[in-house]
Amino acid sequence: MKHITHWIGGAPVGNTAEGRRGDVFDPAVGEVRGRVDLATETEVDAAVAAALAAFPAWRDTSLVKRAQTLFAFRELVHTHQGELAELIGAEHGKVRSDALGEVARGLEVVEFACGIPQLLKGGFSENVSTRVDSYSIRQPLGVVAGITPFNFPAMVPMWMFPVAIACGNTFVLKPSEKDPSASLLMAELWRRAGLPGGVFNVVQGDKVAVDRLLSHPDVRAVSFVGSTPIARYVYETGTAHGKRVQALGGAKNHMLVLPDADLDLVADSAVSAGFGSAGERCMAISVVLAVDPVGDELVEKIVSRVSRLTVGPGDDPAAEMGPLVTAAHRDKVASYLDLAADEGATVVVDGRDTPIAGGSTAARTPGFWLGPTVVDRVKPGSAVHTDEIFGPVLSIVRVSSYEEGLRIINECEYGNGTAVFTNDGGAARRFQNEVEVGMIGINVPIPVPMAFYSFGGWKASLFGDTHVHGTEGVHFYTRGKVVTSRWPDPSHGGVNLGFPVNG
Repeated sequence: MKHITHWIGGAPVGNTAEGRRGDVFDPAVGEVRGRVDLATETEVDAAVAAALAAFPAWRDTSLVKRAQTLFAFRELVHTHQGELAELIGAEHGKVRSDALGEVARGLEVVEFACGIPQLLKGGFSENVSTRVDSYSIRQPLGVVAGITPFNFPAMVPMWMFPVAIACGNTFVLKPSEKDPSASLLMAELWRRAGLPGGVFNVVQGDKVAVDRLLSHPDVRAVSFVGSTPIARYVYETGTAHGKRVQALGGAKNHMLVLPDADLDLVADSAVSAGFGSAGERCMAISVVLAVDPVGDELVEKIVSRVSRLTVGPGDDPAAEMGPLVTAAHRDKVASYLDLAADEGATVVVDGRDTPIAGGSTAARTPGFWLGPTVVDRVKPGSAVHTDEIFGPVLSIVRVSSYEEGLRIINECEYGNGTAVFTNDGGAARRFQNEVEVGMIGINVPIPVPMAFYSFGGWKASLFGDTHVHGTEGVHFYTRGKVVTSRWPDPSHGGVNLGFPVNG
């Protein structure tokens, strides 16, 4: 059986103590296919110590050399993207096209970080006072950590560590214990790219590892992506220990469909955004707000498309959607289907009845299966509407007007992503101004920014002031200095005890 270890100081490292291991499942069949070491404080301390020891030399490595290492890593990830996708599919359950797309989006951040010589350029002002110059510089923090979720085991870590490492920091990654293998392949690719040992480390684990990273005195900053309750915990605990923290939480993303929208485009977009990655992504569209009178026609078009989706294991080339990540999560998501009926909604497509790869239904197939589900006439404020279900459940809420739809979105506790579909430019512009959400799509269902912009939401979707990657990511992983210098000539004028003023 496969054994997944840590990566510390440039090499694989197993646990120093026996007994702390977890199961790694193949979600498509529901069977244990590996065992992962779960770090104690000892392994976390070793990883942080390795990162701390590597920091001085890496901090002083030239920007050009850092960029060259990043370019080499980029080429290696591109070459081995198929292997990464295979690991993701085997442990997370994603179909191959989805896993390859995840790697591609992560690579965009690596490519952004390759421009670090330009990104770290400071400002210079000559002669701010007589023969006095001022300039600004940004310097790395030291050892920084990333705590990442199960749903994107390659992409989300690549939102963090390329920028952190390019800025001159050393990094400790704590990936999800549910699908840990991708992290070790990325560590090996860093080694082949020439990254010095200790600059990038991986500790596999659970809350024990998280708590030690949050409290360790040598960890200067922590990046986190996950659910809102844990994001709040990470932010409060990390900041209480004096750390800089960016903690991205959950979401309940709404798509507002105005009566003038192209309903074929809307239906295609809602199905793609609702059921890609089996709905296990924080930018999934989980609620469609259909403004009267388009609801009936739109639901018909969505149901027609859902009926043609192929659900199957990730290694099936025909599969468009795979299983959920664990049995417990599948059961939790499925429980909302019964709850929806109790709350007065109509389950028009029940994912428990979906055939899996041409065989039996999801409910009767081994593995963690639940097919795409559509729930119509969901009541605003009901649990199916407000809870982050994080699975293949698309809710349709009927609204009477733009104003009602906007109000529902703005009253949501989350503010990660949203979309409006319309052919009216004025309405779209009004929406982008009035909606209280961090990432907005206009006729775009999943408005994930490109790497040179920053990713993050509002309200309970973000704890901290800084979004990930882009220029905000560079600022998060660095701190500024302003230098004021004077190189006196022989006629500097002698001692002057007066208060310094510009002149």
